[in-house]
Amino acid sequence: MHRFESARYTLFVPQGLKLIKGVLIHQHGCTMEGTGIQVATDVQYQAFAKKWGLALLCPDIYPHGKNCFEWNNPEYGSESSLFAGLDRLATISKHPELINAPWLLWGHSGGGHWSLSMLRKHYNRIIALVAYSAAFDSTFSYPPAVAKVPVLLRHAGDGDLTASWAKCPLTAIHNFERLRSLNGYASIAHNLKQTHNLSYIRYMAIPFFEAVLAQRLPLYDGFKLRDMDENNAWLGDTIPNAGGRIYKASSFTGNKLAMSWLPDSTSAAKYLEFINTGTVSDHTPPPAPFHCTIKPTKSKDFEILWEADADIESGIKYFNIYKNGKLLNRYPHDYDFQYFNTNGDNPILPLAPDLRYLIRSSEGYSKSDKYKISMVNHAGLESEQTLVK
Repeated sequence: MHRFESARYTLFVPQGLKLIKGVLIHQHGCTMEGTGIQVATDVQYQAFAKKWGLALLCPDIYPHGKNCFEWNNPEYGSESSLFAGLDRLATISKHPELINAPWLLWGHSGGGHWSLSMLRKHYNRIIALVAYSAAFDSTFSYPPAVAKVPVLLRHAGDGDLTASWAKCPLTAIHNFERLRSLNGYASIAHNLKQTHNLSYIRYMAIPFFEAVLAQRLPLYDGFKLRDMDENNAWLGDTIPNAGGRIYKASSFTGNKLAMSWLPDSTSAAKYLEFINTGTVSDHTPPPAPFHCTIKPTKSKDFEILWEADADIESGIKYFNIYKNGKLLNRYPHDYDFQYFNTNGDNPILPLAPDLRYLIRSSEGYSKSDKYKISMVNHAGLESEQTLVK
């Protein structure tokens, strides 16, 4: 029997994807009901899903009041509701493999508690898990088999929810200790000067997931997950802003179980930056726009249309429109194309703007004019320019 009022599930499947290889389940926290659907429209997560052949599943679980204690334990009906949602969406999407596809779990606060609770029961199905300020410090124990699942725990120390009913820092610390005591693949990130509702967690979560996906997704058809390659593993200090270091796991001679475990050198470097600065920088330019065309409108204006995959590392800030080699305008002109709420990680704009730019007839247009488009990410890096044809 469900304790909560209702649950709704929103699914995104990349266009043209024939076989779903896995599902990112992005579970909101307490009082964040109604924000799940927005994550399914997030262009950065959509690009991530497209790259890895994933679907995005975004739950919205509505309690009778504003109390996530009605759903934060799977036994309260949220587990059976999830399976019912997967079953129904498998039919609607015509992707029957959705029913058995493995999961990436992402959970904030009460949703982080839910994700860790699901780990206890469904470790064979979970590719990796990220818990952002998970709450409630439950004393449940993990079966030894969870050790194979990479887990990233994040808390904000004194800036997090520290009340006796929440205990977010302790939740992260105690779960880290339990998982590492099993020789589990757990890491813990402490973000100083941030809070329960402020984190750039996606900038760490996505590269963490990518490092794990590269090692765990099956090489061929089927859903049997591969084991992580211990030869790739790195370890990291858990204390931020203290000259922390990262180490190749195979050559580290200290107490390995007191260290954060990372899946490879790239994710380890990003982890170190994340615990020291609270974010992860992006040093690579974004992908260029594609399918760029121009056509007349009924009002005798002209319209430039294009497509683009978001920069998986830092998303899309805006596009540059060039005319005859000179910058004509940025699009959107006075706001960011895409960004996210640093509380629930959902997009600021529920729907990103259409990829179209209008050229008024009064501005003048000639077939000899050469238009090009580039993308600029949130690190301020620009892609190559694509010719509009």
